Amino acid sequence: MALRRLVLRDFVLVQSLELDFQTGFTVLSGETGAGKSILVDAMQMALGARAESGLVREGAQRADIVAEFDLSDKAAPALHAWLQAHGFDVDETVILRRTVDSQGKSRAWINGTVATVGQLHTLGESLVDIHGQHAWQSLMRAQSVRELLDAYAQADDAQTQRAWRAWRDATEALQQAQSNAARLRQDRERLQWQIEEMGKLAPQEGEWEALNSQHTRLTHLQDLQRAASHAWTLLDGSEGEVGATQALNQAAQALAEHRAIEPQFADWESTLLQLLDQVADVARSLRDYAQSQEWDANDLQSLDARVSHWLTLARRHRQAPEALPALWAQWKVELKALDAGIDLEALSATEQKAKHELDHAAQVLSRQRHAVAPQLAAAVTEAMQELGMAGSAFSIAIKPLPEPQAHGIDEIEFLIASHAGGTQKPLGKVASGGELSRISLAIAVCTSRLGLTQTLVFDEVDTGIGGAVAHSVGALMHRLGRDRQVLAVTHLPQVAACADQHLLVQKNRSSEGVSSMVAPVLGEERVHEIARMLGSEAMTGATLAHAREMLLAGEFDRHSTMQVKAGRKTASNKRSKHA
Repeated sequence: MALRRLVLRDFVLVQSLELDFQTGFTVLSGETGAGKSILVDAMQMALGARAESGLVREGAQRADIVAEFDLSDKAAPALHAWLQAHGFDVDETVILRRTVDSQGKSRAWINGTVATVGQLHTLGESLVDIHGQHAWQSLMRAQSVRELLDAYAQADDAQTQRAWRAWRDATEALQQAQSNAARLRQDRERLQWQIEEMGKLAPQEGEWEALNSQHTRLTHLQDLQRAASHAWTLLDGSEGEVGATQALNQAAQALAEHRAIEPQFADWESTLLQLLDQVADVARSLRDYAQSQEWDANDLQSLDARVSHWLTLARRHRQAPEALPALWAQWKVELKALDAGIDLEALSATEQKAKHELDHAAQVLSRQRHAVAPQLAAAVTEAMQELGMAGSAFSIAIKPLPEPQAHGIDEIEFLIASHAGGTQKPLGKVASGGELSRISLAIAVCTSRLGLTQTLVFDEVDTGIGGAVAHSVGALMHRLGRDRQVLAVTHLPQVAACADQHLLVQKNRSSEGVSSMVAPVLGEERVHEIARMLGSEAMTGATLAHAREMLLAGEFDRHSTMQVKAGRKTASNKRSKHA
């Protein structure tokens, strides 16, 4: 995930710049005010930093920043998955682009697709880790300290966090049930009474419509009987009167007597006979209905009482009559939930089980931390000796918390003894800003192989040091460059001399105004830049010779590093063959 290229257009003092980066250790140097930190600012913009109109070069409409990263290392699969999940093209490179106009409005792209600044920021966290002059301040934050130790231990606190959330939820449920036990019992008694009262009616789904219809029918049963009897009499006839069936029969017979003369009578006769059959059927049905229906006052009274009970409950609970079955079922569900809510024994058992699982997960995590803390402390202490802090000792204190937290049961703090045999004290109480910067660098070196972030940027973290310590800083950064791409903005020639690549930032004045330019320096150009960084205004032979000596020393360190690295690779190959 190394940074391949950075392209700037009209950014602060830069009119136009296309810069290719190498792997390993790269330094950026230049005179004060030349704009060394502009590249770091531009990189931060490409990684989702806040946009401001002041970033646009004076007289330009907008600033344009493009950062291209290689995605061919071990972290590539995770980043490919992230890009694909968010709808961006997946390739061997990822290109981040950001524009800012003169009004401060910005736009962002990832691999040519429009993106949000938040997406740039999220992706950028996996691509670049920037250490500013005050990066040491993170050593004062408990979360940063804990995360650093966990990364070194390759410990994942995800299981502890899940167990802690489960325990918290179980504890809250138990405490709520305990504090609300009296109210819950009252609610249960009230709900139980309502369910029992409704159970006397036991309303069934769809019953109200049938019940209402049956009640209406029984209420008017006598009227229905009279109507059916009267209709049957009219159709079938009564004493001394001709009914409809007799009339139809007589009409059909009259036509039948003359159908031989008038053929049309035959059709009419047939129609009348069909009507006679239908009317006769209706008459028989009316007779059966009128004679079979028995009016029972008890049935009506019973039905009337159920309807009245139903309507009373509906009014009491302010529900439509047809909604009572669903209400009754809902109450039963609520009662079941209340019974579970006031089952303190079950809730207590759940809380104890969750606490046991949390304790187990936290203990596993704590053992991992305790196992590696001395190793990390020893490695940082060794690195500190190289950084001019001879006799100082770094240690990691792990103390038990009074109560488990989402991150476990440990309170972790970095301590330092400023001299041999001295008392270990918290960093912030005994270390100066310069010392903290060096400790931060020592930790970065010792943990360089931990994360997936391939590019590390150090923006003048070497402020306040010099001499042999400065050379040690350069050597450590070069060592860090074995595993990562390291970019450092520096004013120290000792650091610059250790770099694999040296970029010079210069301020250029022309009729168009002031602009910053960046270009790699090699050979004698680099010698002159190292000489300038030594603080000599005149490029004397002695100054240039000193600069060459520093570069030769840096070259020797790099050569030694390469031999060590090659030796490790050879040894690894031998072990592989032996295996």
